[in-house]
Amino acid sequence: MDPVPARLDHIVLATPDLAATVAEFARRTGVTPVAGGAHVGLGTRNFLVGLGGRRYLEIIGPDPEQPRPAGPRPFGVDALPSARTVTWAIAVRGLDAAVAAARARGHEPGGVQEMSRRRPDGTLLRWRLTDGAGHPSGLVPFLIDWGRSPHPADAGLPVTGLLDLTASAPDPDRIRPLLAAVEADLAVERGPVSLSFTLDTPLGPVSFG
Repeated sequence: MDPVPARLDHIVLATPDLAATVAEFARRTGVTPVAGGAHVGLGTRNFLVGLGGRRYLEIIGPDPEQPRPAGPRPFGVDALPSARTVTWAIAVRGLDAAVAAARARGHEPGGVQEMSRRRPDGTLLRWRLTDGAGHPSGLVPFLIDWGRSPHPADAGLPVTGLLDLTASAPDPDRIRPLLAAVEADLAVERGPVSLSFTLDTPLGPVSFG
């Protein structure tokens, strides 16, 4: 199995302290993430790093410039004690059809949501995604469809290559059919629930869990 899933769109590194995690990422890798934009109304914003090709890393955390939202912030950032790789996304074209196919194969990918944010240069990005509620561990990716929108990886991001994305679960045989249902190729070993990735950085290989 390829250590980098073929249809990987992005990896989500969530944090309760965005500024601190961005600074720590830059210190460990020698690559400084750039501002992506705010998720208005959700109380979060992100910083991005390209992973090569049409793939990227999203570092997401609370946005101090927004009021606290009425509900929980995305990816459980309010409850995290520290930065953690929480989930990943695969790119699809035709989200509704992909959702229907996953359900036919026995996996519930969750409801479909429409999202948007503006880049610092004012460009509006729009996308549709599944909420991942069918498997909240984050090991089974959510589906994302950028439609005709610009893609974050096309915006001249700083790039550091992705060497691998791996996962572990107490019962890998329960996870593998769900991955197959969304046509995601991810290596899953036996162990505690975890998701991790390794980058080929200017300072050498660096892993994040």
